[in-house]
Amino acid sequence: MNIADIAKMAGVSRAAVSRYFNNGYISEEKQKAVRKVVEETGYRPSIQAQTLRTKKTKMIGVIVPKISSSSIGRIVEGMLYEFNKSEYRMMLAVTQNNPQKEVEYLSAFNEKQVDGVILVATVFLAEHRRALKSLSVPVVIVGQYLSGYCCVYHDDYHACYDITKLLLEKGRTKLGYMSAIWKDKAAGEARYKGFCDAVRDMGYKMLADNVVTADFTVASGYENARELLGKCDTLNGLICATDAMALGAMQYFQEHNIAVPEEILVAGHGGSEITRIAVPALITARYFYEKSGELAVRRLMELMRQEESVVKEVKLGYEVIDLN
Repeated sequence: MNIADIAKMAGVSRAAVSRYFNNGYISEEKQKAVRKVVEETGYRPSIQAQTLRTKKTKMIGVIVPKISSSSIGRIVEGMLYEFNKSEYRMMLAVTQNNPQKEVEYLSAFNEKQVDGVILVATVFLAEHRRALKSLSVPVVIVGQYLSGYCCVYHDDYHACYDITKLLLEKGRTKLGYMSAIWKDKAAGEARYKGFCDAVRDMGYKMLADNVVTADFTVASGYENARELLGKCDTLNGLICATDAMALGAMQYFQEHNIAVPEEILVAGHGGSEITRIAVPALITARYFYEKSGELAVRRLMELMRQEESVVKEVKLGYEVIDLN
């Protein structure tokens, strides 16, 4: 069957059937007539034919650094919530934390003519900037800010500032910090800067040197807790750039008979599900990752519709959770 057959059976024009399948305007009476024929016949329009005719694939390319991360999973869930309400489908690319793969996928999506791209970013190399600049379709960046692009990200700086201030106010004046790599402007640079500014403003500037750099894993948190204890004479508090690092550090302390939180109070960032059942409770900054995924899809669709009023920069807040 084709559109002409559907039009004849529904008693409407071919143009009306075309508008029905392409979300154009059609009267309610004609919609019901076409829908009735479609349901009775099981007709589905050819995706290939629609793509050739409209130059639209109804596909969105989504690039993420990994799928094992709680925060990434929550971002993708937010995206799916919006995609499932729309006519668009998601094509997911996972780079396994390889920035070069991010660049390759940006180029690949450009060549495959997706209608838009969402990049869940970690770092921006010169190659990223060139690939983004060469894209022929709209793009939204999630998790990082990059001037000139539509971005949805969190207030990492103030989240870490507030957590640092909280621990100092609790009397934990011998703080250490476990940082992410500085190439990551959000989890790395912004959070560490929040820590440094808070200890300075509270009169403990020397604590800014009590820092080690770790990967985004529990295992790395475990190993770097040992390194940080060796670097500092004493610690009674530890702030980590991610919840995973914090949980790894807590495991190390507990295995080495360092009481948490009595001797060392531990805090992280993210607000992942596991922190809700951690014993003892982990202080954390909860970010609204699902909402960032939802907003990224909405902003991208606005860009694809070429809406002039689209908000290009969305900075989401956070919630400090302290159950101690």
